[in-house]
Amino acid sequence: MYDVIVVGTRVAGAPLAMLLARRGYRVLAVDRTTFPSDTISTHYIHQAGLSLLNSWGLLDKVVATGVPPIRQLNFTYTDIEIRGMADPSADGIDAVYCPRRTVLDKILVEAAGDAGVEVIEGFAVSELIFDGDTVVGIRGKAGEGPDREFRAKLVVGADGANSIVAKQVGAQEYDTSRAAGFVFYSYYTGVDWGMQHRTGFNEQQFAAWPTNDDQSLVAIIRPRDRFRDFRADPDAGMQEIIDAIDPELGARFRDTARRVEPFRPMLYPDNYRRRSFGPGWALVGDAGYHKDPFTGWGITDAFKYGQLLADLAHEGLSGNRPMAEALAEYERERDAQSASTYELTRSISELTLTPYYDSVFRATSQSEHYIKKFFGLIAGLYPPDKFFGEQQLADLYEEVNFPVADRHVVNSEAVSA
Repeated sequence: MYDVIVVGTRVAGAPLAMLLARRGYRVLAVDRTTFPSDTISTHYIHQAGLSLLNSWGLLDKVVATGVPPIRQLNFTYTDIEIRGMADPSADGIDAVYCPRRTVLDKILVEAAGDAGVEVIEGFAVSELIFDGDTVVGIRGKAGEGPDREFRAKLVVGADGANSIVAKQVGAQEYDTSRAAGFVFYSYYTGVDWGMQHRTGFNEQQFAAWPTNDDQSLVAIIRPRDRFRDFRADPDAGMQEIIDAIDPELGARFRDTARRVEPFRPMLYPDNYRRRSFGPGWALVGDAGYHKDPFTGWGITDAFKYGQLLADLAHEGLSGNRPMAEALAEYERERDAQSASTYELTRSISELTLTPYYDSVFRATSQSEHYIKKFFGLIAGLYPPDKFFGEQQLADLYEEVNFPVADRHVVNSEAVSA
C-alpha cells in the first residue's frame, strides 16, 4: 500500500513524486516510456521555473549538461520590438535555459528515485481501481509482462493531455477555447541567433533558442487551417516565413543552418482546464490544465503547480486537514494563480494582437524601465496585475507621450483584459 501513486513522470509527475518522497511518504511513480526519451516540448524554462529547480537542488545538474544560458531575449509583434532581459530573480538567476527533454526529464526521474520514489518505467496503466466512487489504485503492466495492481491513498494523473486518469474519472473540462495554431520545429546547427520570438504580419511566427549539443531549436507557428499546405514542404515553409519576418536572418538561415533531426509537428489540443480532484485522485500538469505553447509556460507551470499540489497533498496525507479540502484548495489556487498567464496566452497566440495588447506592448517598447517589467512578467517574476494595472499603464503612456486616442483604447479595454 502506497501513500501516493503518480501516473506520468515527466516535468509535472517526477517533481511531485520527489517532493512527496522527501517528506517521508511512500510513493510509486510509473510511466509508459523509459528514460531518457524525447517528447514534444517548447523546452523553455522561465526564471520562475528555474528558481524552483534551484530550490530542489537540481538547477546545477541541468546547467552542467552544457545547455547554454540565455541572457538576451528578442521579441517582435509585427512592427513592435522588445529586447532585453528581466532583472535577476531573488535567488540570483539571471538567465533562462532551454534543455532537451531527453536531458531534463532524465534528471527529474533520477531525482525522484534518489528521494526514495519507487519508479517503474515502461509501465502502461490500463485502468484505475475504484472502491465505489473512490479511486484506490491502478492496474497495468510493463511490456509483455503480467497485469499488476498497486493501491494508494491518492492517485495523481500527471500523464498529459490524453490522461488516462482524467478519462477514467470523467474529469470535466471548463474555461475552454479553440487552439489557434500549429507548430513545426526541429533542431539545427549553424544557428547563432540566441533567443528569438518573432511574430510578423500575415499570422506567422518563428522562434529560435539554443539547446544542448551546440544545436538550436527553430520553430514556426501558423493558423491551424494552413497545416496541410505547410506539411507538404516544411523546409521551404520554414525558410519562407523567416525570410518574410526578418530577411537578414532568413539569409543567414539559408546559408549556414543545417537541420539535424526530423521535424516535429504539433497540433496541440484546445486550451482547457479540467476538474482536477475528486475522491482519491488529482490531476497535475497538462492532465489538468493546458494552454497554447506560444508563451512557453508549460514546463514552468508544471513545476509550479506540482510544488503546489505536493504542499497541499501533504496537508491531507498528514491529517492536518481533510484531503478533499486540501485538493479543492489546490485546484482553486492553480486557477487563480494561472489566470492572467492563461488569458494572455490565449489572446496573443492568435498571432494578431488585440488593440489593447498592441497599445500596451507598443508603449512598453519605448520605455527602458517598462521593458524590464515586461520581461519580468514573461519570467514570472513581476505580477500581471501590476504590469497591466491602470495607474502603472497611465504612468507609462505619460512617460512615452502616447497618443490620446491610443490611451483611450487601452483604458476602455483594460477592464476586460
